[in-house]
Amino acid sequence: MSDDISDFNMSMRRFLKEVGVTSQQAIEDGLRNADDIEGRRFRARMVLTVEGLDIEHEVTGIIERQD
Repeated sequence: MSDDISDFNMSMRRFLKEVGVTSQQAIEDGLRNADDIEGRRFRARMVLTVEGLDIEHEVTGIIERQD
C-alpha cells in the first residue's frame, strides 16, 4: 500500500472516530439536559457532506434509551 493511500486511510479513520465520539457525547448531553423525555426511543438522522466530492450521505435509525 502506498504511503499516500495509507495516510488517506488514517486521516479518514481519525475523522470518523471523532464523529462517533463527539456524536455520542452530544446525544448523552441532550438526554441529560432534556426537561421532559417522552418514551425511550428517539429517531436519529446523521447527514455527512464532503465538500469538493459532491457527496451527501444520510444515515437514519432509532436510539433506544436504557434505564
